Amino acid sequence: MDSVLSKEIQEGLDAARMQSLRNGSRLRLTVDGVTYRVLRMWKTGFAVEAADAPHLPGLVDLYDGANHLFQCLIVASEEEAGEMRFEFKRATAVASGAALDFVRSVDAPVGLIADAR
Repeated sequence: MDSVLSKEIQEGLDAARMQSLRNGSRLRLTVDGVTYRVLRMWKTGFAVEAADAPHLPGLVDLYDGANHLFQCLIVASEEEAGEMRFEFKRATAVASGAALDFVRSVDAPVGLIADAR
């Protein structure tokens, strides 16, 4: 059975869907000090509201709340249903510490206690 919705009803449904996506996501991205809310994210990309960020530059930082998740190189993919979709060219996870170039022993001391006599 095919059902055809009027233009007003379809616009109302689209607006309700966008509001639900805006309220349900903690993800955001930052570009040059400007923050944009990520509506949804998948393995190879993410979507933002087309009215807010029509074309973003290539290097962005992706956050979940206050946690910095990824530094991403992105490319615009397509615009559909009020969403601008972007694909990751590179998504590098942000580490809390520097990478080690050696294997850390399990029983290695945490610190050095000097004899101060």
